[in-house]
Amino acid sequence: MNAPCCVKAKYPEIKTLMGPDPHLKWIVSGMVFVQLLACYLVKDLSWKWIFFWAYGFGGCINHSLTLAIHDISHNVAFGNKQAKWNRWFAVFANLPIGIPYSASFKKYHIDHHRYLGGDSLDVDIPTDFEGWFFCTPLRKLLWLVLQPLFYSLRPLYVNPKAITQMEIFNALVQFSVDLIIYNLWGLKPVIYLIAGTFLCLGLHPISGHFIAEHYMFLKGYETYSYYGPLNWLTFNVGYHMEHHDFPSIPGCRLPMVKKIAAEYYDNLPHHRSWIRVLWDFVFDDSIGPYSRVKRLCKLAKES
Repeated sequence: MNAPCCVKAKYPEIKTLMGPDPHLKWIVSGMVFVQLLACYLVKDLSWKWIFFWAYGFGGCINHSLTLAIHDISHNVAFGNKQAKWNRWFAVFANLPIGIPYSASFKKYHIDHHRYLGGDSLDVDIPTDFEGWFFCTPLRKLLWLVLQPLFYSLRPLYVNPKAITQMEIFNALVQFSVDLIIYNLWGLKPVIYLIAGTFLCLGLHPISGHFIAEHYMFLKGYETYSYYGPLNWLTFNVGYHMEHHDFPSIPGCRLPMVKKIAAEYYDNLPHHRSWIRVLWDFVFDDSIGPYSRVKRLCKLAKES
């Protein structure tokens, strides 16, 4: 990553990009209500069409909502002075995902930024078992399919933390809404939501960002950006180098970082296709779950 202080020193106007995105809350709210409408529309469909629309439509929205929650975890919906509003809004954004996610993500994501690649701290790093077992094309393909399970269960093994009040609140709200949907329209809409989440966080073009962000496709380069059309659906999560340099800048303004400080980003290795990333991950023998930088980090004191 670039040294953010150097970039800001040369381009102080980057500071003006920091702060909340006034449109984020309305975009996310629209996505949540589209999914609630979809729950009503799919209630009488056959199961094959439930899974078809879950993968092709609803799951795309749910995956996008997980990335909205990523942005919200950096307080860009309401600003740093309204941190609680960001946490509550993330719980609202969580509703179509079907399972409680937002509070636990926030708890661990701060460690991803503070201790990138940190052994037993950054839970994005695959375990030794994952690296050892998922080492052939077929096994790596299976690993991609099961990726939602590894991402949700790995923190419990690698870096278990006490359950917070916000996580309890997140779970109570989520399961209450799931029960309301079930009572109103039956089981199919609930399955539509949850299946969409697991299918589209697994083997799906958008899921290429999980691999693209920090897997070492070139030796010596730990973080990569992606400059392709799927950024339009993912709150610019592809601008990942820019995000790690300036996590308080909302996704909608990250392209401006690249434009302003082009000399710092244009010549860095980057990706143009998440589908190509997934293909290379599966079939390139030099790339696999072990293709991550792993380091020992000194635990920072909590402020």
